[in-house]
Amino acid sequence: MHTHLIFWPVLAQVLLTISMFGLLGWRKAQALKAGGIDLKAVKLNNNAWPDSVVQVGNNINNQFETPVLFYILAVALFMLGAVDTVVIALAWLYVGLRVAHAVIHVTTNRVPMRMKVFTAGMLVLIILAGMLGWQLTLL
Repeated sequence: MHTHLIFWPVLAQVLLTISMFGLLGWRKAQALKAGGIDLKAVKLNNNAWPDSVVQVGNNINNQFETPVLFYILAVALFMLGAVDTVVIALAWLYVGLRVAHAVIHVTTNRVPMRMKVFTAGMLVLIILAGMLGWQLTLL
């Protein structure tokens, strides 16, 4: 097994975060171009931007919450030599769910659907954490 393959989904998650920063810049530029933005207000209050900008900003905040746990789990499982096909599949599943969550968050922002996708991602993290815990008992 090529255990380094765990870092492909890690990289994909990093790229998702970077893409959200790009989308944030684009939406801010569009909002400024459309006019009506109080530059003094947005300087100190991100909520002074239009909802389309705030949605992306909120999603960026989300990218520094549970994904941090994913990064730690991926590195720990790699360091313990515990990366196998199941771990890699779960890692890709987690990232796919994060992509789905981000798309929902920055488009329709339907909270019930977003919550289902978020919960599924959390379940994947719990499984990965359980796998790490199991590996730690074997040391």
